[in-house]
Amino acid sequence: MLPDAGYNEDMNAVITVFYDWSRIVASYLTWLPPLAVRIVVGWVFLWSGWEKLQILPRIIQNFGEWGIPAPGITGPFVSGMEFLGGLCLLLGFLTRFFSVPMMVIMLVAIASAKWGDVDSLETLLGFEEISYFVMFAWLGVAGPGPVSVDHLVLRIFRSDRPAADYGA
Repeated sequence: MLPDAGYNEDMNAVITVFYDWSRIVASYLTWLPPLAVRIVVGWVFLWSGWEKLQILPRIIQNFGEWGIPAPGITGPFVSGMEFLGGLCLLLGFLTRFFSVPMMVIMLVAIASAKWGDVDSLETLLGFEEISYFVMFAWLGVAGPGPVSVDHLVLRIFRSDRPAADYGA
């Protein structure tokens, strides 16, 4: 049995308001989510890395206590990567490149410092490191967006292809 014409008109109005309108508005704001995520993770890790660099002996000791191999190397590396990666993500420079080591740092942080606290999926998914991991993964796949140094670099050096092709 086919729905009557009045039903179709009502459904079209609902679809227009709830689907089309929101899609059209969102199309004007596609630049905003990658910028917002980059500002959040960039700022957090810029300062986290800076603080770790200021207390490097303690960070090296913590890494050793957590069982992270070669803490004398990995402690300074992670601290520097958080600082430099945070700065680059904040600017949207080499976003996809820096997203990958930042994801690895989050996985190691969970495995070494928090895994003993995991008693459920809810606990695991509640760690801020999981949220950061997801944000880094999204930036790695989606790119930095048009408000970024990456976008500018691609516009200048890849003028034969639109920067939008790169998610920048």
